[in-house]
Amino acid sequence: MKISILDDYFDTVRTLDCFAKLAGHDVKIWNDHVQDVDVLAERLADTEALVLIRERTQIRTPLLERLPKLKLISQRSVYPHIDIDACTRLGIIVSSSQHADTPSYATAEFTWGLVLAAMRAIPQQMAALKAGKWQIGVGHTLRGKTLGIYGYGRIGAVVAGYGKAFGMNVLVWAREKALAQARADGHETASSKDAFFERCDVLSLHMRLVDATRGIVTSADLARMKPSALIVNTSRAGLIAPNALVNALRAGRPGMAAIDVYEKEPLRDVNDPLLNMDNVVCTPHLGYVSQDEYEIQFTDIFDQILAYAAGAPINVVNPEAIGRR
Repeated sequence: MKISILDDYFDTVRTLDCFAKLAGHDVKIWNDHVQDVDVLAERLADTEALVLIRERTQIRTPLLERLPKLKLISQRSVYPHIDIDACTRLGIIVSSSQHADTPSYATAEFTWGLVLAAMRAIPQQMAALKAGKWQIGVGHTLRGKTLGIYGYGRIGAVVAGYGKAFGMNVLVWAREKALAQARADGHETASSKDAFFERCDVLSLHMRLVDATRGIVTSADLARMKPSALIVNTSRAGLIAPNALVNALRAGRPGMAAIDVYEKEPLRDVNDPLLNMDNVVCTPHLGYVSQDEYEIQFTDIFDQILAYAAGAPINVVNPEAIGRR
């Protein structure tokens, strides 16, 4: 099959052990990011199987209708960036493993790295040291403080465990089923959303972005946080209402933020307010970006391609597309 892989920024995929699964196929890898439909249509004109790295490129109707040879889109995790209805109409199968049995340990570990970096102002202290300054302030320890986990799913549960290991008091707010699981795991749950935001010293978001969760963190929620509190977002930018975070940080509640996700990615606007605040640690959506995580993800992605080539597609999110082509 003719296979195209988009947005492999650092040409990492071909270095993975699992890349050997595609031996015998015609594979083209693109290392830049392009969203222009004309450019993508030209690049992918002969593509039969398209590999996506999470949500880096939007795959919508204007592009899909110009890819007559495309038979399969293979990726991992959620797919708000793909027009599933158009794929179904055009007979393009979308295979996407939802990895329901495993959390992204890479994202959980990175979340904790951001917590430590922000609470001790590590990036700011490093920049100051390189500029010839010695100690520019006093940081905050974690032991004895309250770690809030908003959304107690696979990743949230792992991060809660890290907090407990650091001697923090873990407090959870989520849907009722998830709250019950958190209590079963020995964690305290908040009496209300308002109380949750008021009590947390560190608050980490761990929810998928769907219609029900878009903007679920409001300006009023953020205004209830302590001036000394930190909010961490390694999930999706859209969980926080538009402009609410920047305005809240300017108002001093919460006092700090650590952000790995943005409304528009890649974020290349150096004038973005978040990138120019001394009380914010920003990273370029690195949560899942590790060699080990890539091995896990692309093993699933390539297995989906092999299953399709064998005539038995797996993890199909639009079964109505099967047989339409």
